[in-house]
Amino acid sequence: MAKAYRIPDYRKMYPEAGEDVIAVLKTTERKMQYQEYDLKTEQIIISQKDKSITTIPSREDSLERLAEQEVQFAGEAESVEETVLRRIQYVQLHKALSLLSGDERELIERLFFQNQTVREVAVDMGIYPNAVHKRKKRILKKLKNFFEKN
Repeated sequence: MAKAYRIPDYRKMYPEAGEDVIAVLKTTERKMQYQEYDLKTEQIIISQKDKSITTIPSREDSLERLAEQEVQFAGEAESVEETVLRRIQYVQLHKALSLLSGDERELIERLFFQNQTVREVAVDMGIYPNAVHKRKKRILKKLKNFFEKN
């Protein structure tokens, strides 16, 4: 595209084209200018009569231009409902974990909160990994039953 608001002389470019083709070319060029320039730039109107300057912001902006200006975008915030539900789930989980015995709670804490593997826990406890896995399954079933009742 040439400079904004300058429509090329299509009559010189395409001397053999008819008037209807020239009209379509001009209309299309103006639409392209509107899409590429008018929507993306702010306009400044200077009034000699009032001695004022009015700035009309752009109606569309590019991510690249906003990044150059270091515009910060708001992150997606959690809704109030999601926050409340998450807190209720935390309370229920804490309550369910408090119903476990000390050994059961320690096993769950090591596996899920300290991110230890079944094999690591088995070595520390001096038992087979299959035994740790069976205990884990039994404890998780117990917790699942607690949540199904509540």
